[in-house]
Amino acid sequence: MADQDAQPPVGMEPPALSVLRWAEPPEGPELVLLDQTRLPAEEVDLVCTDVPALVRAIRSLAVRGAPLLGIAGGYGVALAAARGEDVAAAAGLLEGARPTAVNLGYGVRRVAGVYRAAMEKGADPARAAREALAEARVLHREDAEASARMARHGLALLDELLSGGEHQLLTHCNTGALVSGGEGTAFAVALAAHREGRLRQLWVDETRPLLQGARLTAYEAARNGMPYSLLTDNAAGSLFAAGKVDAVLIGADRIAADGSVANKVGSYPLAVLAKYHHIPFVVVAPTTTVDLDTADGASIIVEQRRGSEVTEFTAPQGGVGGDKAGGVCVAPAGTTAYNPAFDVTPPELVTAIVTEEGAVSPVTGTGLAELCARSSQVTIS
Repeated sequence: MADQDAQPPVGMEPPALSVLRWAEPPEGPELVLLDQTRLPAEEVDLVCTDVPALVRAIRSLAVRGAPLLGIAGGYGVALAAARGEDVAAAAGLLEGARPTAVNLGYGVRRVAGVYRAAMEKGADPARAAREALAEARVLHREDAEASARMARHGLALLDELLSGGEHQLLTHCNTGALVSGGEGTAFAVALAAHREGRLRQLWVDETRPLLQGARLTAYEAARNGMPYSLLTDNAAGSLFAAGKVDAVLIGADRIAADGSVANKVGSYPLAVLAKYHHIPFVVVAPTTTVDLDTADGASIIVEQRRGSEVTEFTAPQGGVGGDKAGGVCVAPAGTTAYNPAFDVTPPELVTAIVTEEGAVSPVTGTGLAELCARSSQVTIS
């Protein structure tokens, strides 16, 4: 298990996480995922040989995070094509696996579109499958490049918003290499600050009920030798009151046309706290997360997850957030639970949205549309 004592030597970066990769063993192509339900206790690969297996991995949160879901969706289409499956049916299964995550549908549609175009031009299925895989790899590379650009733009924005010196940053859920083809979104900005010697403290929300902050963000912070501390979600207010937060950095699973941001549940309360305490609340996400076809926050479909994730606790080795039974009950039998996966923060509470194309501040629909117009990766229907 990673902790602050397990840090890389000073001046040396840890090896990159192998979060998702395409493999072609003799028995056929497969998609190999780092099973995030097993972290931080174990680094275990999960092998998906068909689309239903990948859909289960997405729903169980073995693979998660908006940008990475887009990449996984693209490779899923390529996997179906390479194995001679019904690509259109596979695309439909993948796109419906997590309704709030707009990147998932983007990656699926983009790669499926390349496969369909190849077939319409007379390519045989094997050739069309190769073109689909090539497009998935391009999507993977683009996301890594976008991650690096977001880190630069985000750090520049922090320098504008905050006084000189070291920053105390608070983050929610997990937005690092575990959700990206590169080093992440919001976490990548904090990591850039750390590498520049400008990160005094990274405050990591535990992120109930599935503990993505405790299990995943703390794991990544420890791997990178960052100064960090973990807190329960309901302790954040006391940090603001004590003046120990300079800015909040979060990611996004969908950004509506008006700038409303859907992110892991618990993000909206942080935005309210930040507004009251006059602290910048910054969202970092690629333009693929912007959905100009969703008019506003009220139009975002929020995924509702099983109540047992709240009423039971399952150790990571048992598959946190997965379909496995056997959790320890923490509420009386028969207790019902309200368990939305995300909440929505209105644009008036967001200081800035940082993308690979730059930042929008103040956050307006017009500004967001203009920024997306500069990107070749804006969400398509």
